[in-house]
Amino acid sequence: MQLDSFEKEVVEYVKPNHGTTTLGFIFQGGVIIAVDSRASQGTYISSQTVKKVIEINPYLLGTMAGGAADCQFWQRNLGIQCRLFELRNGKRITVRAASKLLANTMYSYRGMGLSMGTMVAGWDIDGPGLYYVDSDAQRTKGKIFSVGSGSLYAYGVLDEGYRWDLSVEEAIELGRRSIYHATFRDAVSGGTVSVYHVTKDGWKKVRGDDVGDLHFEYYPKPEDHPTHGQNVLDKQS
Repeated sequence: MQLDSFEKEVVEYVKPNHGTTTLGFIFQGGVIIAVDSRASQGTYISSQTVKKVIEINPYLLGTMAGGAADCQFWQRNLGIQCRLFELRNGKRITVRAASKLLANTMYSYRGMGLSMGTMVAGWDIDGPGLYYVDSDAQRTKGKIFSVGSGSLYAYGVLDEGYRWDLSVEEAIELGRRSIYHATFRDAVSGGTVSVYHVTKDGWKKVRGDDVGDLHFEYYPKPEDHPTHGQNVLDKQS
């Protein structure tokens, strides 16, 4: 059997469709990173407990969207590169430099089938930093990002609720609510909403809530939910 035809046949059996929702934003109190925890394999939910935040070092975080193995491997590799930088230079690497290292690595592997859409977030001597880096070696600096199949739904909540002077509690709740609404609309996002807060003292995980529990927390009455149907037919007709 020809190897090429065999590989094409195998891909048809197991199509590696990916789904996720991740987000990050900078505000006056630091950086908020929020993610879901569902992994999908084709039309199947393969896991509800995937850790989609990669802890690069005590001051740097990476997020996972795309191929789980690609994101985990290359961001852990980034952690090694960041540690080597510290040993060589005697100081902690900046968020900008860390994102550039990841983008350089991705540039070396362009066109080789990697699937990554990640954020690199952290705190350095210049303050908070947030970058988007993907498997095409695109690298973009910003204040608000959402990545994954549910990102459009998350952006809808983020754009409505974001402002620079959010309190820490408000920012955490905005990230949590944004991921919840994305998981409600996007079938391949779900599981647990994890929220991290990054400050000058490093990152800290501040929330971890099941989306099912959040649904009943936000909408204890079914009729309060925006998708609740209304009977508009005249019963007397």
